Amino acid sequence: MTHPNTRAPSDDPPRSSLVLYWRMTRPGFLLITPVACAIGLATAAACGCGFNTALAVATVLLATLAQAGANVLNDYEDARNGADAANRSAIAPFTGGAGFIQRGQASVQQTRALARGLGLALVGAGLVLASAVGGGLLLIGLAGVALGWAYSAPPFKLMSRGLGELAVALSWWLIVIGADYVQRRHFFWMPVAVGLPYALLVANILLANGLPDAAGDAAVGKRTLAVRLGARPAAGLYAWLTLLAYGWVVVGVALVILPQAALWSLASAPVSAVAAVLIWQRAHTPERLRPALVLTIAACVLHGLSMAAGLASMSR
Repeated sequence: MTHPNTRAPSDDPPRSSLVLYWRMTRPGFLLITPVACAIGLATAAACGCGFNTALAVATVLLATLAQAGANVLNDYEDARNGADAANRSAIAPFTGGAGFIQRGQASVQQTRALARGLGLALVGAGLVLASAVGGGLLLIGLAGVALGWAYSAPPFKLMSRGLGELAVALSWWLIVIGADYVQRRHFFWMPVAVGLPYALLVANILLANGLPDAAGDAAVGKRTLAVRLGARPAAGLYAWLTLLAYGWVVVGVALVILPQAALWSLASAPVSAVAAVLIWQRAHTPERLRPALVLTIAACVLHGLSMAAGLASMSR
């Protein structure tokens, strides 16, 4: 009998295979990376460092490639550890992985090969861009690749140790810092300060998505924060991260650490507040969390776009 996680995919024509590979990267989630890049590009522009369109496009493509590779690697590792197969309460397409392996549309071997191919492309493109803008980008890229690999793959498996949210926050923080670096050509404190609330809101996406998956994850020994804390404490942590993200914007502006234009990002606060309330109310009924998951992603994207727009207005 063929195991569902190793079943060969159906015979698709080449064009369908390309569409499948694209869908295996979970394109619906890739938007948060260009938004992170927009924040970093805006911090550089706000400081009068100019805007190089070619470098900006390269930055967005490279960072998005990194996320795509990490998504595919995560599906491969979750197929190996059985988490996606054991998940009976996933809310597609937000949780439970892409599902192509479990549906027999792709094999574990295909998924591993795609992850490796994307990784090799990322390393090559990253070296080219780093040679053009400076070695600091190489350090950022190496840290990002290490986090993306350690998030899913053994021996670290940060996602299984309750450290996935931290790894995700650090990864998207690095994207903001890296996008700024490509334009500025050196490190600066401003993208570090500006990127923090966005990183926290990205971490909340993973935390919220972990609630519907908690039962399946626990069954295979995957100790995510949602598993370790339980439903209601995880919902409480979500609320605290939300308060910390927006609180930092207000405090940062009051202390003149952040420019006043950063207050534009508070436009997403009501959306985050509604999501936090829904997650608190429905944490023990994860099948009802779909609206909260949608609002969590929407709040993160709106925050990032508003922050970028506010900073961009300073460069006029």
